[in-house]
Amino acid sequence: MPGPKPPHSAAFAGTLSRRAAIGGLLAVPAALSMPRLARAQGAWPDRPVRIIVPFTPGGSTDIIARALATALQGEFGQPFVVENRGGAGGTIGTEVAAHAPADGYTLLLGHIGTLAVNPSLYRNLNFDTVDSFAPIVLAAVVPNIMVVHPQKVPVKTISELIALAKQKPRALSYGSGGNGSAAHIAMAAFNLATGTVMEHVPYRGTGPMMNDLIGGTIDLTLTGGPPALPPVRSGMLRALGVSSPHRLVTAPEIPTIAEQGVAGFDATQWYGLLAPARTPRPIVDKLNDACGRALRSEALRPRLESEGAEATPGTPEEFRDFIIAERKRWGEVVRQADLRVE
Repeated sequence: MPGPKPPHSAAFAGTLSRRAAIGGLLAVPAALSMPRLARAQGAWPDRPVRIIVPFTPGGSTDIIARALATALQGEFGQPFVVENRGGAGGTIGTEVAAHAPADGYTLLLGHIGTLAVNPSLYRNLNFDTVDSFAPIVLAAVVPNIMVVHPQKVPVKTISELIALAKQKPRALSYGSGGNGSAAHIAMAAFNLATGTVMEHVPYRGTGPMMNDLIGGTIDLTLTGGPPALPPVRSGMLRALGVSSPHRLVTAPEIPTIAEQGVAGFDATQWYGLLAPARTPRPIVDKLNDACGRALRSEALRPRLESEGAEATPGTPEEFRDFIIAERKRWGEVVRQADLRVE
């Protein structure tokens, strides 16, 4: 389904293994490890900064957060430490970040699920994904890939999957990193667009979900390139289609879902860095500038692209407007699919 385009949108790329992805993204050149801003431009930061990832390790959010953490540590000369606080579809870690002191020492790596979907999916959140945060930068967008267990789901195209799902309603199970996760909402959009009904199996993170998919416990998922493509390359899973409007540059053999008959389908993940609301604007600007340099650099940008992520640095205001537009878009999907989590 069509939706608002992130700033500076371009082509997407492929991925490596999850372990190689994390290692590769952290292996930025020494140029990024040299402190550039440090204390010369003010007191902040004069101690370690934590980046909360509201999911377990191993998924796209975690991979991108660790890449940014390494780059920011090089920029500011202080440790940027990733803290995984998974649970409840990302709401637990997001709440921790929302209620943290607005001093620049706690940040959040949020994404489409935690920032745009959860406000409609969960009835009783005690934070707001716009009012409770100071957006810093939309860091990256990542296309989802429909992957199936080849022995359990013997189909090779999206049209064959749709036919099977309609022949056997609720017989197929799809996994996600949790209620409100990117895979959950992307599959909800797919079911709406195709008139299919498949059973949702939420996990506490993308990593455990992918392990069960590879092992045959569940049938399929629609998730990001970093965790999806390595088992496809090794033959453990079969890729049926890409959720973005265009094919992946580094995996052009995988057709888009839209070109296989689901006209206009577009369910792309995105990730961004935020601070608690009322964080001083000079700190937000420093972080935006540093992230922009890192994301545009030849050290980090090609690395992200090789993992299926497109760097999308812009202004805090652009990111805020993007969150608002995406909340409206995906809130309608939640409403139409009648998705609710108490």
